[in-house]
Amino acid sequence: MNSGDRINNYVKTSCRTLLRNKTFSAINIIGLAIGMAGAILLLLWIQNIYSFDQFHTKKDRIYQVYSRDKSAGQIEVWGGTSHPVGPGLKAGWPQVEETVRMVWVGAFILKKGDTQLQTQGFLTDPGFFSLFDLPLLKGDPHTALNRPHSIVLTEKTAARLFGKEEAMGKVIRIDSNINFTVTGVLKQLPNNTRFGFDYLVPWSYMKEIGWENDDWTNTSIATYVLLKPGVTEAKANALIGNLIKKNAKATTEIFLHPMAKWQLWSHFENGKIVGGGIDIVRLFGIIAAFILLIACINYMNMSTARSEKRAKEVGIRKVAGAGRHSLVFQFISESLIIALVAGILALLIAQSVLGWFNSLTDVAITIPYHHTGFWLAALGFVVFTGILAGSYPAFYLSAFRPVKVLKGTFKAVHAMVTPRKVLVVVQFTFAIIFIICTVIIYRQILHVQHRDVGINMDKLAFVYVKGNMSKNYRLIKNELLSSGLVTSVTRTNSPVTDIWADTDRYTWEGKDPQTRMRFVQFLSDDDFTQTMGLKVLAGRDINTNLYPTDSTAMLLTESAVKQMGLQQPLGMVIKGEFKDWHVVGVISDFIPGSPFQPVAPIVLQGPDKDWFGAVSFRLKKETPDVLEKVGQVFKKYNPDYPFEYHFTKEAHTNKFRGQQSTGELAAVFAGLTILISCMGLFALATYMAENRIKEVGVRKVLGASVAAIVTLLSTGFLKLVFIAFLVASPLAWWMMHSWLQHFAYRIDIGWWVFGLTGLVSVFIAIATVSYQALKAALSNPVKALRSE
Repeated sequence: MNSGDRINNYVKTSCRTLLRNKTFSAINIIGLAIGMAGAILLLLWIQNIYSFDQFHTKKDRIYQVYSRDKSAGQIEVWGGTSHPVGPGLKAGWPQVEETVRMVWVGAFILKKGDTQLQTQGFLTDPGFFSLFDLPLLKGDPHTALNRPHSIVLTEKTAARLFGKEEAMGKVIRIDSNINFTVTGVLKQLPNNTRFGFDYLVPWSYMKEIGWENDDWTNTSIATYVLLKPGVTEAKANALIGNLIKKNAKATTEIFLHPMAKWQLWSHFENGKIVGGGIDIVRLFGIIAAFILLIACINYMNMSTARSEKRAKEVGIRKVAGAGRHSLVFQFISESLIIALVAGILALLIAQSVLGWFNSLTDVAITIPYHHTGFWLAALGFVVFTGILAGSYPAFYLSAFRPVKVLKGTFKAVHAMVTPRKVLVVVQFTFAIIFIICTVIIYRQILHVQHRDVGINMDKLAFVYVKGNMSKNYRLIKNELLSSGLVTSVTRTNSPVTDIWADTDRYTWEGKDPQTRMRFVQFLSDDDFTQTMGLKVLAGRDINTNLYPTDSTAMLLTESAVKQMGLQQPLGMVIKGEFKDWHVVGVISDFIPGSPFQPVAPIVLQGPDKDWFGAVSFRLKKETPDVLEKVGQVFKKYNPDYPFEYHFTKEAHTNKFRGQQSTGELAAVFAGLTILISCMGLFALATYMAENRIKEVGVRKVLGASVAAIVTLLSTGFLKLVFIAFLVASPLAWWMMHSWLQHFAYRIDIGWWVFGLTGLVSVFIAIATVSYQALKAALSNPVKALRSE
């Protein structure tokens, strides 16, 4: 028999065997398909993360400029720089080929005729397209951003403004103020880039609108560098590190962070890279491996559990001259066929849930059916899964000795420890770990969600300052209050739920000049505490109507007073970098940033400068008609801008999205793990009941009760689940303890989580096994013993 005929024979025999055992073939296929679908989604996500910004042809020479400085004994690292850093690097070092500054802006309104579009973009230097390969459908990348009033639109934005009209060369207005000419239309951005924008405007507009800042210490923008070929990262860092020190009285250093590390290695602790996106990639990789392994364990367990039924087949084949290697190929071919069918089903499952997965993980991955590489990878994945699942059963079943089998002396091994028992323990260990992790993640999220952030968010809303809103703020505030629509109004540099500024440049009497203390910084106007629902613990709120000098007043939170070490803060002078401030009040703590972090010390400066970014107001009633009337007031004094409001409570809730996604993913994969494990346990229980049917018959004849027989058949499985629980509990505790260390405000892992999980695991096992155990216990013993 030639090799082709032999393979054909293996396939035919395998198909007949699978069709004879439809139920267990179906369980194998569905279990593998679910595991493979989960692994496919996670592997596609991992591939997407690894591909971020790897399509740029100059990626090996592109770097982001980072800043670092020492504060409170630790080296802090951040991705911002000052405005002059980019030009300074390009002018000062021939090793630098190009620099590009970028600053995000979301306040511009793009207007074409009656069409108004408020979206987000960047102000950037003309060299943007020299660094980044984001292709223009129309326009010249070398000159598209050279003219002061030019604008580059994405394909989608151009369609929203111009419809089917040609956008190139057309004029649009920004903020109903300046005409801009469309000099480029950009192909829609890929989903695997860090850049997300709808338009690009030349950096020169920064100076025109008064946003450019020559302060070398104000690190508020992103700066990117293209090094010349042959210039290494280490060499460049040695040259540029002291740029800020040379131009300002500062201790801040700069260094380059390569594009290859942006997505995966961007988290620093005490000045050193300790992780970043790579942490979640590793986690997803481990979960994908676990899900696939559990599905393969199902196949192994069910195949070896059927060993007695296939023993005679193996014996006859060996007597007929079949070698062990041919039997191994036979069983491997069965698993490959199952893996192939399961792979097709897995693709269908993955495609059907892809939209949900994308929304949960906040990505936009697709299954690349049109790429040959994908199908080659998919085939390799199926073959790998088939061999992994079928290797142990193949070698196990092919090892049977024909003499013992055909004499009827073959018996399954009932040892205390068998590979099958080990595999069941491993399977349920993973399931229990997932359950424990899911419970703890959700407990942590609920714990933080119920944390008192110090702000009364009931009926509190805000709008971003745009257009004439700043100029007409007093008129807007007075009309809102006089109309009775709101109870109070104030404005700040940022929404009270965000942190847009911090500083360590304050000094005061008694402060150690060698000690640097960082404070969250807010710019505040009148009625701040009343609008936010904060308590004034000492002194008063800022009130420029009664006290004109309050333009340089300052409020301190409790934590700020404590960090400064002040006994009598009222009336004290706090020296800032450019101005002196006098403390008029101490207010209760509030949490504007991450609710997972400790309470930060906050200073609130009076309205000395018109640098306000948000207007907050507390509604009298949170109803659509009240909001419509509030919107009419804003539109009256700021007609060129739509009224877009945000509720503070919703902005606060959005901070939990990342952790909630982690919790939901953990819950979903816990459910998949339990489902696959239970399918395998159900099949094992079925075979166990079939193999012990005569034993059950004898016991019933001798007077054993149904309960006793159910207990007999179930005890072995419950022991395995209990062992899995003992193994999983310390592993889950260690994993969750490590995860919780990332949060300053966190729960304690209570013992009851493990107790509850143990009970749930036992209940799941009993529910899975009990059906077959009851079926065997209730069967007629006469039928089972008739052959005897």
